[in-house]
Amino acid sequence: MPPASTGASTLTVAASPQPSPVAAPATTAPERLEPGRPGYRRMSFALFAAGVATFALLYSTQALLPAVSASFGATAGQASWTVSAATGALALCVLPMSALSERFGRRQMMTASLAVAVTVGLFVPFAPSLGWLIALRAVQGAALAGLPASAMAYLAEEVRPKALVAAIGLFVAGNSIGGMSGRILTGWIAQLWGWRAALGAVGLLAVACAVVFHFMIPRARNFTPGTLNPKALAKTVGGHLADPLLRRLYAIGALFMTVFGAVYTVIGYRLVEAPFNLPQGVVGSIFLVYLVGTVSSAAAGRLVARLGRRGALYLAVSTTAAGLLLSLADQLAAVLLGLVLITAGFFAGHAVASSSVSRTATKGRAQASALYQSAYYLGSSAGGTLGAVAFHAGGWAGTVSLGLLAVLGVVSITLYGTRAARAERRRQVPVVSVQHRGMASVQN
Repeated sequence: MPPASTGASTLTVAASPQPSPVAAPATTAPERLEPGRPGYRRMSFALFAAGVATFALLYSTQALLPAVSASFGATAGQASWTVSAATGALALCVLPMSALSERFGRRQMMTASLAVAVTVGLFVPFAPSLGWLIALRAVQGAALAGLPASAMAYLAEEVRPKALVAAIGLFVAGNSIGGMSGRILTGWIAQLWGWRAALGAVGLLAVACAVVFHFMIPRARNFTPGTLNPKALAKTVGGHLADPLLRRLYAIGALFMTVFGAVYTVIGYRLVEAPFNLPQGVVGSIFLVYLVGTVSSAAAGRLVARLGRRGALYLAVSTTAAGLLLSLADQLAAVLLGLVLITAGFFAGHAVASSSVSRTATKGRAQASALYQSAYYLGSSAGGTLGAVAFHAGGWAGTVSLGLLAVLGVVSITLYGTRAARAERRRQVPVVSVQHRGMASVQN
């Protein structure tokens, strides 16, 4: 992979009057961040905080859907739009936001996105109707769109390639902590003071994370500003969409998130009903299983090193499928174990796929990451809405069936990629052999 342009200017030195002048060395590119070097820990902590805020805000209503339904007299499908509107708006806006980050900088875009999102988050608890709540959530999702793709591009530019998977894994781990803490916080506060107070608490948590991010994130040293050129943007996006590997990675991210969005949108409705009949606070505590996602996403780099990218994906998808099947049982312990497996498989698969996008794209990384994020959050929107519809039509078994279809899609795409890679290697072997025979004949 060619090194990223740093935008550093060439240092010109006047001729020395000394008898034996020595040429001054050219300015070297700033060193990239890696574990053990200054700035890496600050960067990791800042992006971890940003990940916490992003997922806490984005899915703040997910654990509260039964309470929202009761408050507004809405069905599960109608209430699910408080989640799907946010993720759908993010999916639609992430590409133009990434283009702005190419012009104004990754750090600036992430800071602005968090600032607007947390401000809207302080108004969300006062929504007078379900329609207003959905509208505010859509604005919040659009504001958050500037963060995920910019974060991935920032990491790809500022972190050494060998440490990239681990760095992205930490950012994804922040996502899992945000998703977990937001849901647990809202569950217990909603049980005590109602869902509006719960959303207010999530807003304050996000404000704290945004402040930490602003003061901790290191200055970008390898970013070169570009121009806002729609034609160039369209060409870059078209190039990414024409890449077979990137297309497969986008589809894998969307399908993984379809499973995750369906399961966690509907699980609250299942657990408050018979045979479980759990209170809202306990349902919120179920999201402690997100800690498993924190571990599995942070371990994605080791999985890829040991099993390869496709091997890690096969393991992730198998774990997710096993969790879906186990969750069909009517015993709470089995459902919890199923959620653990689903969460571990999802976060591992997401970390592998998203880091593969950043490594595959040698230019236009922000757009490549933005397309992945668009597919990812469109999968979340589809999963949340379709999962609720499937639950209404066929109960939990309907939601699981939807998840298994998405899992089958991931397996099919990964198998296709494996066969395509093998076919490409077979095509290259004869060419190499002919070249060697030609060289031998010349030498003889």
